[in-house]
Amino acid sequence: MPTKVFDSILTEIRKNLNLAPDAEITIEANPKTIDDNKISEFAKIGMNRISIGVQSFDDEKLKFLGRIHSADDARRTLDGALRHGLRVSADFIYGLPNETVAAVIKTCQEINSIGLSHCSMYELTIEPNTPLGQSNPEMPDNETMADMYNAINDNLCLPRYEVSNYAVPGQECRHNQNVWDGEPYIGIGTGAAGRVLLNGVWYEQLGGNKQFEPMSDADRAIERVITGLRTVRGVKLDEHVKNIINLEFAKSCPDMLSFNGDRLAATAKGMLVLDDLITKLVK
Repeated sequence: MPTKVFDSILTEIRKNLNLAPDAEITIEANPKTIDDNKISEFAKIGMNRISIGVQSFDDEKLKFLGRIHSADDARRTLDGALRHGLRVSADFIYGLPNETVAAVIKTCQEINSIGLSHCSMYELTIEPNTPLGQSNPEMPDNETMADMYNAINDNLCLPRYEVSNYAVPGQECRHNQNVWDGEPYIGIGTGAAGRVLLNGVWYEQLGGNKQFEPMSDADRAIERVITGLRTVRGVKLDEHVKNIINLEFAKSCPDMLSFNGDRLAATAKGMLVLDDLITKLVK
């Protein structure tokens, strides 16, 4: 995105919305698509957080993933963003064919040495009807993937606050936290979605336009369970959530689910089987 377009968007937002002085303003970028000068320009017109698609510090893995940047390109981009005093996050992918737990630990160690305050660690998922899926790569088995997931938590100097996200306390992604916690949000632009609460009724915003469809309390509660249980904080057990979950099941597996005040959260063991857990939890 040209910086002048970003500037015009921010200008219109500030004109029409009561934007908080400390609002989180993030751009996403990949190494080799943004340089130090452009980072500086974005920072001058209001960007205060950047999420960089590093994916790996291994050139062979980057080649496998079809990325145009090298590991050194990624390091330079991260260094530049940090020099400008931005809140910097980086995305990584693990669980590639023939990858080992030791390789994942090495990635964590390099993240620690750089001093990132936030990162996202995503497990590679290969869909069957894609070129990568049709190549039938030899993927790590489920036990190895679980070991990798646990190794990240054990070796990264950032606490996990969501299934795939880690941050220094206070440096979490505010936008994502808002969505996961079931708060309202607006989508702007082609393909964007939103959830809007008006006069006690939830509406689904479709396609980033002005089309809003009312949602039932049950449907919205199910969404909140799905997103809330992704977080270490868990989902708030209000009346609507209680109506759609099996509380007896939740109480029957304390090694998987835990109650903390008015919230229900997945334990570290529960996070490993979260999809199955939610399927059994929702009535």
